[in-house]
Amino acid sequence: MRKKVVFWILAVVISLGTMVYQRLTGPTYEKVYDISHNGADYIFELPRSHGGDTDCPVELNLPEQFEGNIIWRKFPTENSWESLSLVRKDGLLTTSLPHQPPAGKLEYHLELKADGNIIDLGDEENVVVRFKGSVPGWAQIPHILLMVLTVIWSTATIFFALGNLPVYKRYMGMTILFLLLGGFVFGPIVQKFAFGQYWTGWPLGEDLTDNKVLFPLIAFVVAWFLRKKSYSRWLAIGASLVMLAVYLIPHSMNGSELDHETGNVVTGSILLLLSKKMIV
Repeated sequence: MRKKVVFWILAVVISLGTMVYQRLTGPTYEKVYDISHNGADYIFELPRSHGGDTDCPVELNLPEQFEGNIIWRKFPTENSWESLSLVRKDGLLTTSLPHQPPAGKLEYHLELKADGNIIDLGDEENVVVRFKGSVPGWAQIPHILLMVLTVIWSTATIFFALGNLPVYKRYMGMTILFLLLGGFVFGPIVQKFAFGQYWTGWPLGEDLTDNKVLFPLIAFVVAWFLRKKSYSRWLAIGASLVMLAVYLIPHSMNGSELDHETGNVVTGSILLLLSKKMIV
């Protein structure tokens, strides 16, 4: 009994840690800045994702001596750069990036001054913000919960299989069930609301977010059908390690992107080549 409790604690801790890592390293997580001026430190964030039908707000909690501009253009394009002045409102420096269709992106950077002097932010690349449609809670919440349960049960499978406890086979089945519901039922629904397409992974595209749920499913289905073999627990462990491996890939990498010329939402490895835009 004590061994099983330890296995579950380890599974939960490792799973949650992996999911937090995936989220924090993804390209849609806010870019954090930590600057110093006149002996004081200031921390603020620039958004890299925005949902809904509104403009994307940029709000900096900086004192009176700071001022600045946001320089932006559509991404990935060679359009002329446009400028937005930050204005002070309710103690914040604020502006809004213009709304884009779902999967549309803007690249931008901040020009910040304090007491008339330019602040070096240390940027080498522009920030890229991706817009998405509103996703209703009835789709988003089950999707997230089911994917959390998927990773936890998958990780638990590793420990119970290593301990040669037969219950690992049941946990494989639970993992497949959670993955099918979270990744292939609610996942496409969320994708449709957010970016206008149900599926952008293989064979229709190269969206890593979609493909990340496809590969573990294949591994677990193979392990499940061979669960009566003498080596089945090693297949179960291998499938679970595939699950953990894909969760080490940052969330939303190589995701849906609007082609501003055609109006189509595209994905593919070519986007990785276009995603490194230097500040001008």
